[in-house]
Amino acid sequence: MGEDRNLVINPEQAKTVRRIYAMFLEGKSPHAISKILTDEPETLTVIGKQKWNPSTIKSILTNEKYKGDALLQKSYTVDFLSKEKKANEGEIPQYYVKGNHEAIIQPEVFDMVQNMMALRKTGKNRISTANVFSSKIRCGDCGGWYGSKVWHSNTKYRRRVWRCNRKYENDDKCQTPHLTDDEVKELFIKAANQLIEIKDEIIRNFEEAKEFLFGTAELSKEQEELESNLNQLADEINALINENARIAIDQAEYERNYNSLVKQFDETEDRLGEVKEEISMRQGNQEQVEMFLKNLEKTDLIDEFDERLFNRLVEVIEVGREKVTVTFKDGSEVTI
Repeated sequence: MGEDRNLVINPEQAKTVRRIYAMFLEGKSPHAISKILTDEPETLTVIGKQKWNPSTIKSILTNEKYKGDALLQKSYTVDFLSKEKKANEGEIPQYYVKGNHEAIIQPEVFDMVQNMMALRKTGKNRISTANVFSSKIRCGDCGGWYGSKVWHSNTKYRRRVWRCNRKYENDDKCQTPHLTDDEVKELFIKAANQLIEIKDEIIRNFEEAKEFLFGTAELSKEQEELESNLNQLADEINALINENARIAIDQAEYERNYNSLVKQFDETEDRLGEVKEEISMRQGNQEQVEMFLKNLEKTDLIDEFDERLFNRLVEVIEVGREKVTVTFKDGSEVTI
């Protein structure tokens, strides 16, 4: 907590939190993650303990504060004399505040983790193929998502296909083709192998361009300057208010000076928010690409579909009328 009562990010703890989210997205369970962290002497919990519990990992993976939001009044005081607290189960209102503070985890990453946790609660150890491909296949005509449809459901010819969800919404229907599960799997295998064949070049190019793509030195410098300017403007506003209370000054001039300072303060504060968001976004993107390259580096050519590898590598598959483009999490594209 900073002097202004706002949450302040601890860089080392933030790095650990991002690792936990990355490992979960790779398919590791909270139990597996807790074991990995416990085996690292230098990685301690927030209270300085060596042992990480699975419950701690689950708490981190479901805490909305890490994406910059806040749920207020999760608990309440039952007895003000005894200070007894109780979890709020609807007894009093709760308030969800978006963008309450600087985020450690990108909101879309946090939401992806919540979806994966919800799927795991169903008791299925493996994610079904339908869920693996959901929100991964996009129509090249309208930009809408492909959804799974079952053809001949009550016959021996039953099969599932993937088709644009908006295909028949408009008179000018999408002309992109449907795909079967096997066709999507085969597309992934072909695209992944093309990428794997040149993985050394991809990793080398990333290292050379990393600072240009994700560097935050200039932004961090600007952040410091903006924070200094904000403090100075706040001092000037307070000094002006105190002067007006102490001595008689021209009120029209006071209003002009006051409004000018407040305008500068608001503009500086807005820019500071943009800079912080850009720094967070670059750091998040860099970590996502580094995680992708780490997975790519240890992957050899494949000859069968692997669900976990698909989740680790693929950002989106765009289906065109004549071709299909697979976009990977580092931004690389392979067209088939």
